[in-house]
Formats: sequence, C-alpha cells, structure tokens
Amino acid sequence: MNRERFAWTVAALFICALAFRLPGTFAQRDDDYAFVRTLVDVERQVAANYVEPVDAGQLRQAAIDGMLANLDPYSVYVPPAQQEQFDRMLEGSFTGVGILVDAREDGAVEVVSPVEGSPAFKAGVQAGDVIVKVDGESVQGLRVNEVTKRIGGKVGTDVKLTVRHPSGEEVELTITRQEIRVPTVKGYKRRAGDNSWDYFVSNDPKIAYVRLTQFTNETYADFTKAVTTALNDGAKGLILDLRYNPGGLLEQAKLVVDLFVKEGAIVSTKGRNRTEEVLYAVDEGTLGEFPMIVLVNEHSASAAEIVAGALKDHGRATVIGTRTYGKGSVQELIPLDERGGELKLTTAYYYLPSGRLVHRKKDATDWGVEPHIKVELDEETSRFVERSLANAELFHRPAATQPTTRATTTASTQEIDAQLETAVTTLVGRLVLRDQKPATTTTAPAQ
Repeated sequence: MNRERFAWTVAALFICALAFRLPGTFAQRDDDYAFVRTLVDVERQVAANYVEPVDAGQLRQAAIDGMLANLDPYSVYVPPAQQEQFDRMLEGSFTGVGILVDAREDGAVEVVSPVEGSPAFKAGVQAGDVIVKVDGESVQGLRVNEVTKRIGGKVGTDVKLTVRHPSGEEVELTITRQEIRVPTVKGYKRRAGDNSWDYFVSNDPKIAYVRLTQFTNETYADFTKAVTTALNDGAKGLILDLRYNPGGLLEQAKLVVDLFVKEGAIVSTKGRNRTEEVLYAVDEGTLGEFPMIVLVNEHSASAAEIVAGALKDHGRATVIGTRTYGKGSVQELIPLDERGGELKLTTAYYYLPSGRLVHRKKDATDWGVEPHIKVELDEETSRFVERSLANAELFHRPAATQPTTRATTTASTQEIDAQLETAVTTLVGRLVLRDQKPATTTTAPAQ
C-alpha cells in the first residue's frame, strides 16, 4: 500500500469515527435528513391525494404543533407573521389610542375608561363618552369589534373620533395612534376628581395597598414610586396584591423582591442542558422594615409566584390566600432560520430560596407557593372579587351619569373580598401589637 493510499484510508476511518462519536455530525444528520424526507413525502402525498383540497401552510403548522404538543403547553412555535404581536404581548403593550370600550344596551359603543396617560386620555376622552363617528363616518349599528378595528391603525397615524360627552356635548378629537403601555401598578381605588390612585386601604392605622397585574419593563420603577410615595405619606404597613397576576419578566420580579430583601438568593433556575443560575438580593436600595402581607390565589403564576415565594422564604412577608398556580418554568425565545419565526421553548425550572420547585409537574401533589393563612373563596365570591378589581381601575364618570355597561355593573353589597379583609385585619393587629408599649413593672424594696 503506497503512502497516498494509506493517508486516504486513515482519513476515511477518522471521518467515520467522528460521524458516530460526535453529536450533530454525519450519523445524526443522516437521521435528521431521513426524518425531513419522510415529513416532506407525507406532505406531498396529502397535498396530491387527499379527498379535499388542503392548505400547505396549515399542514406545516400542524406538523410543528404536533411535535411540540408532546412537550408542555408553554413550548410553542411563533410564525414570522405573529412575531411582532407576540413580542408586544410579552411587553404588555398594544397599538391604538388607549380606550376600553363596551356596548350599551341600546347598541351604542361607550368608553368604559381611557388608559391612564394614553393619547385618548390626553386628548380629553372621558369615561362614559359615546363614540359617534370614526374619521367622519357614523358607527351607529356597528359591533364593538368593528368600531375598535376602525379606531386601530399604525403607530404615528391620526384618527378622528367624534364623541358625545355625558353632558350631551359632541366634540371631534384628533388623536395620534401610539404604542400603548398598559400600567401594571394599581392602587386601592381611584380618587374622585383627578382619577389618580389612592394607595391606602386603611387610614387608621395607615396601610398601603398596591396591586401588580403583570411584570413588564416599567413595573419595578412604577412600583417603587408607588410604595415610596405611600411610605412618605405615613404608611405603616403594605399589602401587595398578586392575585390574577400571570407573571412576566423575571428581572422585574427579582427587582421587586430586592426592594424588601437585603441579601441572599431570590430565585435559581436549573435545566437539563443549562448551567444553574442564581439571582441574589443586594443591600443597596432596600427599604426599611415594616409589616407586609402578600395576597395570592390560584391565578398567581410564574414571576408572581417567585415574588411571593421569595418574600415568604426570607420571612419578609406573610402570604394570604390560596396556593398559587404552579407555572415555574423558564422559556427561551430561540430565533430560527431566516424567515422561520421563533421557538418559545422550556429550558429550565424555577426554584425558590428554600429549594422548592415552583412548577406543577404531571401528577404532582406539591407545587407553587402555599400561603401562611389560607382563605378560600367560593366561585360566586371569586367572580365578585375579579369584578371589583377590574372596576377599581375605571375612571370616575361625571356625577350626573350612571354606569350603563356590563363592565361597570356593581355586585351585591353583601359580598366582600374575604382575602383582602383578612389581610387588613391581620396587618392592623400586628401594627397595634407593635405600637403597644410594654407595661412598666416596679420591684418592691427588700424588707
């Protein structure tokens, strides 16, 4: 065997060895190509021979969905056409003028409330306004979704809204569409007059109440401002309401916890193919000590569970309500090939400082955050609480008008938010005990 032939033989053997020993090389690629060929063959046979015409795009989407259906509900494929909308949803924003509308009993489309700080809010749209025209065309007889479609449009473009104020006056407002950031930090109720948030659920003693509806890019900054304002106004304790909070950005949740915890782990993430990452609290910027309660329910998920669980594990807050949802998995957005969309894939799980796994796995009996004080609500009361929280966000209407939309229907005065009532009662009791001075004792002189 000559030297050239020997060299080729060694090279071939080396390549074969690599193909079978290294991941992602020839052996694996052969399997990948065989799978793709089968998939393409099936698609072609269906397209050519199925009894009825089929949409090729829908077939391909179904093939991807079928593959991911074997994983968990949070691993999904996002097609290119839906990427922008998907990213906006994660950021808690949408394009428009910033109004919440509903249909009245007479069929008119009415503004339930403008979004605080939105273009519509700044233009003078009021709660209770009836939308008469959009760009000069009457909307009488149109459904709500048809009216909202006409109002919507590209960022930077104008829309003319003719509205009838509750006083009966009709005005035409030119409003520039913008990307609307939905506020995620709420107070206890709106103040009459300027509709600003009142952050006090009790004035004697002064107890602050702040509700977080989601964790977006602005949550920490807005939350810090609300809490520090309440403390400067004399708040002695705080109720943080995380009920119905589906989660959001992990970094924002970490910052919220860091506001109350000086040191130690806040949350860690572990995955099969991911190195463990631990997020720690730092002393800088931590607020002083004061009694604190966190409200949760079975709809508190993901980042909301991290905040509640970390504050509980560090002994910083008492948790009241019902066990949380158990959505403690980490999803990464993985860009695919050009024009291929992106893949939202579960890659790790969240663990609390105590080591507890937040996520509810199949057949699990232990998950989420268990409250210190369990307060369960029946279905009717839960609906009342949900309506009450939604109604608290709405701007006050002029005194002469009455609510006419389904969204502002008031629930029975006999119903109460038992979870919030328990939080207030518990916090009042702690503040009273804390403020009580110990009785002085005297020692009788020795005889």
